[in-house]
Amino acid sequence: MSRSLKPEFRPGGAERQYILDKAVEYILDPKFGTQNAKHVFLVEQVGLSQTEYLEALNRASNGGVVKAAIGDIPIYELN
Repeated sequence: MSRSLKPEFRPGGAERQYILDKAVEYILDPKFGTQNAKHVFLVEQVGLSQTEYLEALNRASNGGVVKAAIGDIPIYELN
């Protein structure tokens, strides 16, 4: 039996933010396995886009993903 998200939890739905907030909690919880397993579950089973997943990962790491991507350079030094 295949399960799917209710329309209100799908992209553009009224409760989508709830799913995104839960994704952050899921990423932070070590009992759910490796980061790779969490990525596969959230993208393939829950239906997060890659952008939504990266935003959740960034929130879970307190901005660490973006800081690592730019090499922890202050924004004013990028110009």
